[in-house]
Amino acid sequence: MSEPSPVRPARDQATVGVVQAVVAYGLWGLMPLLFAAMAPAGAFEIVAWRIVFGLVFCAVAIAVTRSWRRTRWLVAQRRVMLVMGLAAVLILVNWTVYVLATTTGHTVEAALGYFINPLVTIALGVVVLRERLRPAQWAAVGISVVAVVVIAIGYGRMPWISLVLAASFGTYALVKKRVGGSVDALSGLTIETLWLLPLAVGALVVLGATGLGGGLTMGSAGWGHVLVTVLTGPATAIPLLLFASSARRVSLSTLGLTQYLAPVLQLLVGVLVQHEPMPPARWAGFAIVWLALVVLTVDSFTASRASRRRALAAAPAGTA
Repeated sequence: MSEPSPVRPARDQATVGVVQAVVAYGLWGLMPLLFAAMAPAGAFEIVAWRIVFGLVFCAVAIAVTRSWRRTRWLVAQRRVMLVMGLAAVLILVNWTVYVLATTTGHTVEAALGYFINPLVTIALGVVVLRERLRPAQWAAVGISVVAVVVIAIGYGRMPWISLVLAASFGTYALVKKRVGGSVDALSGLTIETLWLLPLAVGALVVLGATGLGGGLTMGSAGWGHVLVTVLTGPATAIPLLLFASSARRVSLSTLGLTQYLAPVLQLLVGVLVQHEPMPPARWAGFAIVWLALVVLTVDSFTASRASRRRALAAAPAGTA
């Protein structure tokens, strides 16, 4: 009997990783539909319940996986807690702006933010980490700047929603990188939502007491509305956990390619479901952004292949 090929398991793992990434980004891309189903809840109520039920889901997941010990150890690490506190503030900004955008007719502008997010991440790497860019990466960043200018002229204003979403999520990723592999996805999300829980509870109390933004709608719009609200917990946590698992199974270039699925779906939801306007200037701006992303993606694959060739050439004979 011949021995099984050692390549097949790696391919199976890669296939699982790609499926996980597609599902994660697909869920993120369809998130505006969930927020729309939560009407008449306002954006601040949605974000508050997202934090509360996200923490509940994380607590259940930790109990099921019996990972309390690791989470408690991380909570005891002062540096980790401070970094995760900063990450929590950034993700709160991102969530709030995103929910406000998708519930007030600006889903397309939110989609643009996630299209330009990879380019903002590169820019942050240059400014904060002093990374050196390849010529194609500089070209992609330059093209994206042109795109923002074109869209701003078309809007008659800067696309602030897009810029805030891209900057907040890009900075969030940069902050999370500071804790490296020491914080797993489940523990990280648990700590972040734990930081935000007092703000969420405070917001719910204020909304209920003052009636601002329509007050609290939880329990007043039927059991279906209650169920959808509770689902914000797993809807927040599951894509993140799938993404973290996928990142361990597939290459960064493959993962980078799948990330465009989320803003594509957001764009389709905004145009086809929510019927947001797409004048020619906006299409032109999006087309320029997509050109920048094509340049970035091609450069990423080229650099990855060149790196593998160099690694093979440097490997001792007989080890390849």
